[in-house]
Amino acid sequence: MVAAARRMPYEHIPCAAHMLQRTITICLEDSSFDTALAKCRKIVGHFKHSPASTEELHQQQAALGQAREPLIQDVSTRWNSTLLMVSRYLRNQEAVNTTLAQQKHNLATLTNLECVKLQKLEDVLEPCRYVTELLGGESYVSCSVVLPALCHLKRVMEPTDEDQGYMMKFKTTFLKDLDTRKANINNRWLKMATALDPRFKDLKSIPKDERDEVWTWLGEMLAEAGPAPAQPTEDEPAAKKSLLLLCSSDSDSDKEEPRLLARYKAEPCIGMRECPLEWWAAHTSAYGQLSSIARKYLATPATSVPCERLFSLAGNIIQKKRAALHSDNVNKLVCLSNWLKET
Repeated sequence: MVAAARRMPYEHIPCAAHMLQRTITICLEDSSFDTALAKCRKIVGHFKHSPASTEELHQQQAALGQAREPLIQDVSTRWNSTLLMVSRYLRNQEAVNTTLAQQKHNLATLTNLECVKLQKLEDVLEPCRYVTELLGGESYVSCSVVLPALCHLKRVMEPTDEDQGYMMKFKTTFLKDLDTRKANINNRWLKMATALDPRFKDLKSIPKDERDEVWTWLGEMLAEAGPAPAQPTEDEPAAKKSLLLLCSSDSDSDKEEPRLLARYKAEPCIGMRECPLEWWAAHTSAYGQLSSIARKYLATPATSVPCERLFSLAGNIIQKKRAALHSDNVNKLVCLSNWLKET
């Protein structure tokens, strides 16, 4: 699929959510958390495979005034499941230990040091969970968010003097692997999208020595695109239409393009919850050709996760015993599944 994408006459943007999740998986495989995670998985599996043990756990939770919630088993193909497993276990650690003390089993319980390691792992993976859910959510996320999100993660994962040896190793491995994967993505496209996003146009997620180059690229694209065609309204007189045509000459366009960029750079950044596409739709008349370029870059999604979830849903509907379903019925079932999830 990657080789086919390279042969196609289109720009290729790798899925940022998959890239980040792969980095997390590699760091967990080569870290000092493996022993504590292995014990945690066996304890969780003990309760997941025994309804009687789960009921005893619920009784201990109720006695301690906690919510009756089951433990979570992590799965390699389910994102953030390791973090969810660790968080749920630590929250119910007292109830779990009390329940295991009343049972006969061959499980090795976690030591105090291993519990501290799991707590540190929970703290370091929480920012990754936030970014992964942001990039891999159901709603549309523009590729302009990728560089700011990765910049935030690199800042959070920077090793400190207070980190223990195993934390230092995890963070160092994480940053090294993330930098390697980041070098193989379409950085030019992502930088252009970041500059054209009114939320991140200050380019704080890009090194200072590379920011001028991004604006130079935009100026070159504006020069190649030429001036935007004038669109006068129907009630304008013919003389005014002629005047607009005369004003849009080649000699003026070279001066107007830098002015557009300077005016756009002077605009205040919008809030994080605002939609950049809506902002450009409201400022189309003010920026002309620049707004067309912005819509092109901002329309590129940061991830392929929503499409893959839709494929998985359709794959669960069309099975061997339901292979003769009509395409209209498949569409209706997919829509019903989405509607029921929203209710």
